[in-house]
Amino acid sequence: MKQSAESQAGQEGPNSQGLEQAPPKQAQEIFGDRLDLAIEYHRLLATDGSVRGFIGPREVPRLWQRHILNCAVLSEVMPEGASVADIGSGAGLPGIPLAIARPDLQITLIEPLLKRSTFLKEVKAALHLDNVVVLRGRAEEGPIKREVHGVDVVTSRAVAPLGKLAGWSLPLLKKGGEMIAMKGSSVEEELRRDAKQITKAGGANAQISVIGQALEEPTTIIRIAKVRETLK
Repeated sequence: MKQSAESQAGQEGPNSQGLEQAPPKQAQEIFGDRLDLAIEYHRLLATDGSVRGFIGPREVPRLWQRHILNCAVLSEVMPEGASVADIGSGAGLPGIPLAIARPDLQITLIEPLLKRSTFLKEVKAALHLDNVVVLRGRAEEGPIKREVHGVDVVTSRAVAPLGKLAGWSLPLLKKGGEMIAMKGSSVEEELRRDAKQITKAGGANAQISVIGQALEEPTTIIRIAKVRETLK
C-alpha cells in the first residue's frame, strides 16, 4: 500500500534522527555479542515505533541512553534463569532490552493495547527472541493473573503510582519473588505515601537503589519482596 505524503514525511524524520547514531560504548558492554539485536531494536523504535506513536519525536535522538540502556541495566539485578513479567510493556521497555541482554531470562510482556501488543509481536519475530512471550491484557485481570502467577520477578516502567503498581505486580509473583519498578526521583515519597497499600498487597522489605552508574542517565529502581499471598 502506498504511503501518504504525511506518513512518508513522518517516517523520514525519525529515520534521519535515530539511525545516524552509533551505539554508545556502554551498549557493547551490556549486550555483548547480541549488540546487533539491540541495534535493530533501536532502528525499529526510531522508525516504526515513532511513526506509530509509541515513541515521541523528541525522544528518538535519546533512545540509546534514556530508553534502551536505561532499561537494559536491569540485567544487573536479575537472578539467573528467572521468569519475568513486564507489565504495561508499551513499546517493549524494559522487557525487550532485558530479553536481549539476558537470553537466560524468560520474559512475558503484558500490554493491554492492541496496536502496542501487535508491535511487540513484530519485534519478537524480527529479533527472533525465543525467550519472549507477548500477552495482550492488563496485569490486574483474572486471565492474566492465572496465566502469569508464580513468576520470579515483575518489572515495570512509568506505569502507575507505587501503591497501585504494587497491587498489580505483587499478585503475579511467587512467594519470595520481587517486583522491580523503574521510578523517578519521587520514589521515596511514593513509598511513604503508599506503604499501607504495599503491605495489603503482600509486599515488604522495600529497597531503593540506583543502577547503571556508568550511564549518562542512571536508573532508579525500587525492589519490593512478596512475603505473603493475598486473596485473588
